[in-house]
Amino acid sequence: MTTTEDVTATAAASGRSATEAFTQKARTGGPIDHARVGAIATDALAALHDVIRKHQVTYDEYDALKAWLIRVGDDGEWPLFLDVFVEHVVEEVANADRRGAIGTIEGPYYKPGAPESVSEQTLPMRDGEAGTPFLFQGTVTDLDGAPLDGALVELWHADDAGYYSQFAPGIPEWNLRGQIRTRADGRFTFHTIQPAPYQIPTDGSTGAFVDAAGWHPWRPAHLHLKVSAPGKQLVTTQLYFDGGDYVADDVAQAVKPELVLHPTPATSGTGNEVTYDFPLDPVA
Repeated sequence: MTTTEDVTATAAASGRSATEAFTQKARTGGPIDHARVGAIATDALAALHDVIRKHQVTYDEYDALKAWLIRVGDDGEWPLFLDVFVEHVVEEVANADRRGAIGTIEGPYYKPGAPESVSEQTLPMRDGEAGTPFLFQGTVTDLDGAPLDGALVELWHADDAGYYSQFAPGIPEWNLRGQIRTRADGRFTFHTIQPAPYQIPTDGSTGAFVDAAGWHPWRPAHLHLKVSAPGKQLVTTQLYFDGGDYVADDVAQAVKPELVLHPTPATSGTGNEVTYDFPLDPVA
């Protein structure tokens, strides 16, 4: 059985790995729009000033804030902190006009280039991989319901102990990561195991923030997906499990009702299964 100490140690290593991955992520940027930067910065600072006035923040609290901000940088946890507490609002704004499949945060544990199959795939697993067998299937369509040939469905998730391959030690590189190209019927079928909830790193500055606020650091069990097709908008999302721990109080606030799965016993007689379809919006 995994102990709390084991979870914390591995979570911290995962957080550092996620930060390193972010620093290597390709980013593009154009000329600085000084007017837009100024407007956003002005409003952000004004909101912070209002909080200080509302709560009558003291100098001791102000100094504690400065020390904590310095520690976040020293710990390399700004990507972690922002992904957990800010990204869900950026995602909400970015996808406000989407009419098809519902998106949510990507999180820090995505890696491109997973093993690819056509139509059906069993995700790479260790011998005797722990967890309940799980069949996840569906169809990628356009907004009118027509199936999309050649759509790409990328799937990755934590293992039964809550750890991700490439972000925790001792796990094979592509464990529980894969991608499928659909045929003309638009269908995809993954054979995998149900993931477990996990806690964000708790021994660094983000954990100190969560502890000081009296919150819990847990994310509910979920599947990560990216679904794309030529001429269609990419959707990045997570799917959760009805009745699972922390679905109602996810620390990252990324759960949406449309993203909660309702698995049933598999027709094979082993494990569970669920069908979930992805209608994709056209490229704007």
